[in-house]
Parts: sequence; structure tokens; C-alpha cells
Amino acid sequence: MASHPSEGNKLLRSTEMAMVQMFLNQECAYDCVKELGELGAVQFLDLQKGVNVFQRSFVSELKRGDELERKLRYLASEINQEGITVPLEFDLPQAPNSTITDLDIDSMTTSLETELREVNKNLAALRHSYIDLMELKCVLHAADQFFAKGSAWSTQSVYTAEEGESNRHLNFVTGVIERAKVPLFDRVMWRSCRGNVFVKIVEIPDNMMDPDTNEEVEKSVFICFYQGNQLEKRVKKICDGLGARTYPCNEKASKRHTVRDEVTTRLSEMEDIISQTVEYRLRQLNDMSIEIRGWIVKIKKWRAIYYTMSKFSVNEAHTGFVAEGWVRVNDLESVRQALVKGATIAGCAVMPIMNRVGTAVTPPTHHYTNKLTHGYQVIIDAYGVASYQEINPAIFTVITFPFLFGIMFGDMAHGLFFFLFGLYMVYKEKHLEPRKHIMDEIALMLYYGRYIILMMGVGASYAGLLYNEIYSKGLDIFGTSWLMPNDTEIYTSDDTVTLDPSTDYTQPYFYGIDPMWIMAENMLTFLNSYKMKMAVILGLCQMTFGLFVSLVNYKYYGKILDIWFTFVPQLIFLWCIIGYMCFLIFYKWFFIDSGKEQPSLLIAMIDMFLSFGEDISEDDLIYEGQKYVQMVLVVVALCMVPIMFAAKPLIEQYNKNKDTASYERLSYDSDDEELIERERNEAQARLDMWVNQAIHTIEFCLGCISNTASYLRLWALSLAHSELSAVLWDMTLYYGFTTLPWDEGGFILLFLIWAFWAVLTVVILLCMEGLSAFLHALRLHWVEFQNKFYGGEGYKFLPFCFRLILENEENLEEISNM
Repeated sequence: MASHPSEGNKLLRSTEMAMVQMFLNQECAYDCVKELGELGAVQFLDLQKGVNVFQRSFVSELKRGDELERKLRYLASEINQEGITVPLEFDLPQAPNSTITDLDIDSMTTSLETELREVNKNLAALRHSYIDLMELKCVLHAADQFFAKGSAWSTQSVYTAEEGESNRHLNFVTGVIERAKVPLFDRVMWRSCRGNVFVKIVEIPDNMMDPDTNEEVEKSVFICFYQGNQLEKRVKKICDGLGARTYPCNEKASKRHTVRDEVTTRLSEMEDIISQTVEYRLRQLNDMSIEIRGWIVKIKKWRAIYYTMSKFSVNEAHTGFVAEGWVRVNDLESVRQALVKGATIAGCAVMPIMNRVGTAVTPPTHHYTNKLTHGYQVIIDAYGVASYQEINPAIFTVITFPFLFGIMFGDMAHGLFFFLFGLYMVYKEKHLEPRKHIMDEIALMLYYGRYIILMMGVGASYAGLLYNEIYSKGLDIFGTSWLMPNDTEIYTSDDTVTLDPSTDYTQPYFYGIDPMWIMAENMLTFLNSYKMKMAVILGLCQMTFGLFVSLVNYKYYGKILDIWFTFVPQLIFLWCIIGYMCFLIFYKWFFIDSGKEQPSLLIAMIDMFLSFGEDISEDDLIYEGQKYVQMVLVVVALCMVPIMFAAKPLIEQYNKNKDTASYERLSYDSDDEELIERERNEAQARLDMWVNQAIHTIEFCLGCISNTASYLRLWALSLAHSELSAVLWDMTLYYGFTTLPWDEGGFILLFLIWAFWAVLTVVILLCMEGLSAFLHALRLHWVEFQNKFYGGEGYKFLPFCFRLILENEENLEEISNM
């Protein structure tokens, strides 16, 4: 039986949960749930799982809430369409009473929706009429221009392809068509009428607003001349098919002028009417914009209350409700007070009753977080929510994640950029918090991860100081521990100087890498060896720490078998192989003379298995007795494999058989189906147990090698980042400093090279390399570290909370975007 966590362990383990049962009277149920929603401490269980949605209680209230939300969404969309600003900060109103009579939101929203729809309908009709009059005016103007070009048109001969006649009277059709359709219109008219229609196009200089889409459209006036009724029908059919609008136009100029004057007068009147309608509509929307968020919040809360109450079961007397849910133990008293407050508000004489009940159901998981730990908790939960009362890896990740990121991204300057960017986000968080709803996805991700970025910058700067790297260059902070020759001619020549570590090296460098290595020809060889060994050592430390975390979990849950037959053999197996390799690394550093040829650790580890029991040559010998030590370690490691595989299942099966030994079968009839089914299930359970144990054993044994190799990404990414930074420096700034003249023209070119280098540094080294190092650090925590102890089989504690409901609602975010 697991013990309850102490106050000091609440960061390591999830909050203790309690299952509660509530008895609520019908008179006060709504107000009690309302107070619990404001408190946000109860995760209600659905006691009506098998009941159809339409057969539950409060169906009519939920339908009414959906209808109110629809109306408010319509009003909000109209406000958003006009670009009216809605205040981002406002006090969240309380939920209304159960009948919503205090503000009469239902009738108010219905009235506003009806009125606004009527205004929009009238405004659309007015705008359509206005566009029609504008197009008619353009048609009349184009007709005047066309016919005024010369009266010769009325007397000139017009040739028709079919009849071959001239000087016939021509009919014409005028209208307006979208300019994009003019080529198609002209081509269709020519082919359909076989060239017997003369088309004249005049572009309208000003774009017209489409009242349906509120977009500007380019249009043109067309005039089609033809002969005969057959062509007239064909021309009008083509105009209708291509969406062209035809308008009447008289042949006589005097009548056209009269119509144009009337159209001009009507346009002036129409503009005044449209202007007044728009002003009235804007006044209505501005008035609504002040209250719209409050209305939406109230309806959201009102509907959430009834949705929660629909999960309750009705007591036998049909006088109240029975509710069950999970509550944090620390919040039990607050929940009781909220129930009493709700009953008092409702004026109910019968107080609600809340009892803590026992259950075999696994409680949900809840971790307390702050601004710093919230981002890391999200990273852990993305892998899997911790099981109830399981140790939370997020606390360790706060330290290890920035550190491993820094190992791969080590550069003092690049880390400083991350640190300053994160520090700026932290400094501006009060300014950014109210505006997070209007951020895009990337900006929102950076805002929530501001503390992670800040600490990644610290880790990268620390590792950069350890590597003594800033833009791939070294800093001579503490001098050098190498004894350099006194001959000054050496420093002015191109000759190389060989320094012997046994005679020319005074003492270990004060911190990090000696700056003299930056100038060494074998710098890459040295850093390769140094970072590779460091990656293996760090991997062993983190994996060992993960095993000891599993030990704490086993002790907490009282799993004695897992301690002796899982943790102990795993720890021995890991240290017999990977721990021994790290021992050889330290032995070479401290006890083998650097002046002699160094034996290969890789060869030693391979021969440890492939050349088991054979003598080791002097060139490969690291220490005396190495052969026998390695033989013992291999034997011990191999002995741990069957212990991990078989010990725990055998003992569990033995204990189970001993417990059931008192049961004696009195009959073994084939009709005893229940007994046969139970034996079949027990056999399947035994098989599953053995298969599961085999999978875990194979996974761990192979994982010791693969996970250690995976930690070599610390070396690979660190080396890649350093070399990429060096290449970028040498191909840009170094070339500019050493090649370009320092006159006026060279200075400008040098500035352009610096700008190019800065852009590449930000895009490639900071953004792309930073994202790569982030993902690799994430993988090391999810796979190599957490698989040693983390189950991640829990589910989140999601209490009934108005604040969480409103934060997750898209409608409020849409209104915030106005």
C-alpha cells in the first residue's frame, strides 16, 4: 500500500486525490455547481454513461444554451466583420441564475439578432439597387460616348456575313460584365453568332463594390449590335450565361439624358439612405461590443453548469441529485464551503452532503506547476501523463534539459542570444499575457516556452565557457598552462611547434579547454576524443540516475520483487558494461602516460566479449589483471539476464499457487464452465506475464548499448555546431578582415559581409541548429532517461472550472482578435 506523500514531496509526486460523493437538493443544485465551477476543484464523473444524450436531464436547457450561443456567435461575427475593437481586459461576470431572468439575455439576443438581420437585409437590398443604378449610369454614359463619335454610324454600311446586305436597321443590347470575362464574352459572342454581332466594350474607370462579397470588382460596359429576333434571343442568352447584366438604353439622346438625370437624383438619395443605415448599424454594433464578451461568458458558464448537471444521477425520491468526482485532498474543505455557499444563495433549507468514498479506480494525475516548471511539465505530458503518485520527471528536466541542450549547442555568444531573448519574453510577460489570444501558433509557443529558452541560453553559455568557444573562436581568459618557446622567430614563421605534454604542460587548466588548443593542428582530434568520452560519461550518469528513481518508485509502491529482481540486476548489468567503459576512460586520463602510445578503448570493449578469456597483447593492455576483471564482469552481466527474465514471474507464480492451495476441487465435470473459464484466464495471464517480462528484459539489455550510443549525439551535434560556426566565420568575416582594404569602399563591403554573416548565424546556427539540439535533448529525456523509470500511463486531472472552459473556447479567442 502506497503511503501518502508529505508536503515536501508534492513537487516529486502528483497531488493526493479523493473520490467524493455529493447529495444535492434540486433547489440548490444549480447554485452549488456554479460555485464549484468558480472554485475549479472537482472533476465530475459521468454517472449517465449508458443513457442517450437526448434522454438525460436538462436537455431543453442545453438546447436553449446552444441556440443562445449561435445567436451570440452571429452577433460577434458581425462585430468582427466591421473591425470594431472589443476590450481585451474585463472582469469576468458571474454565471446567471438558472432561468437567466436577471438580464433577460435570451430575449435581448433574439431581439438584437432579428433587428440586425433585418438591417443587413435592407442594407444589402439598398446596395444592390445602388450598384444597379451606378451600372445604368455607366451604360448611359458609354452609350452617349459611342453614339456621339459620329452620326456616320447611323448611315454607314454594316456588313453581315450571312445576308451580305448593307444599310439595314440594327438593334442593340447594352449592359455590364466583369472585365475578366470580357475576352470570353467576345469570343463566345463571335462563335455563337458567326460574326453577325458587333460588340463594343468600354471599361468603367472606377471599380465597383460587390455587395455580396464586399470586394472591389472591375467591370466594363458592352454594346452589342445585331439584326433579327433570332440573334436577339441568342445574345441575351449568352449575356445571362456569363453573368452579364443588361440595361435598357434608348436610341434617342434626349431620352437618355432624361433617364440619366433621374438616375443621378436617385443615386444621391440612395447614398443618403445607405449612409444613415450604415451609421445606425454601427451604433448598434458598438453598443453590443461593450457587452458581447460578458454575454458570451455568462452563456458559456450557464451551459457548462447544465452540461455538468446532466452527468448526475437522480436519487430514488426524485428530490435531488447524486454526483461523484475527484477532488484534491487539500481542496476538500474548500469544496464543502462552496457547497454551503451555493445552498445559502439558493435559500435551500437542506444543506448538501459530501462524503469521501473508497474506490478501486485509479485517480487522475495533477501536478502543481509555476511559470518556470509549466513548460517542462508540458514536455513530459506530451510523452505521457504520469501514473498516479509516480515520480514526476519534470522536476529533474528543469536542470537536465537545459544542460544537455547546452552540451550540444555550446557557444557563449549563441547561448547569450537565447538567454537575452528568453529574458526579454520574461520581462514582457505582463504585457504579452493579455495578448496571447491574438498571437499566431509560433509566437504562442515561444511565449509559453520563454523560461525554457532562458534556461537553454544559460546552459549553452555555460557549455560554451566550458568549451572556450565564442563564434568558434577561443578566449584567453585564464592564460595557458602550456610552456611556449622563447624564440620569437618561431611566431613569425609558418613552422609548427610540437609541445610534449609530459614536459611542456605545467598544470591542469583552471576551467574548460585551454585556449592553446584552438591553434593546434590536432585540435579536432583532441576535441573529438574529449567530447565523445564526455557524452558516454554523461549518458551513464543520467541512465544510472533514472534507475535510482525507479528504486524510489518501487519503494513507494511497496514492490519488493521489483527492487531485488529488476532494479538490482539492471544496475549491475549497466555498470558491468557501460560503467566499466567509463572506468577505463578515467583510468586512461589519470594513470596512463600521455607520451606513450594509447591503447584503444573501443578495441578493449569489443575484445571483452569477442575474445573472452584470451590473453591481451601489450599494446592493448591498459592495466594489470585486465583479462580476469573483464571475464568476471562479462559473467556477472550475463547472469543478470536470466534473473531479470525469470525470477520475478517464478516468485509471483509461486506465491499465487500458495495462496490458492487451500482451494480443493470437489468435481472436475465438463459442465463447470466457470471453473474452466477461470483456468483459461489464469493461463493467459501467466503467458502475458512471461511475454511482458521477456520484452522488458530484451529491451533493457539492448537499450544499455543503444542508449549509450544514442548519447553520442551530444558529441556529434556539439562538433557539428562548432565546425559549422567555424566554416561560416572563415568564409565571411575572416575573408573580409584579411582581404578587403580598409578604405571607404572596403568598409561598406565589409559591412555587407557582416550583415550576410549575421543573417546566416541567426537562421542556420540559432534557429535551425537550436531546433535540432532541442529535439535531440527531448529525445534523450523521453527515450534514454524516462524509460528507466517512467510509466506515463495516467490521465490528467481536468476539474470543472469556468476559467479553463473559457480559455479553451474558440469564440472568446475570435472576439479577442477583433
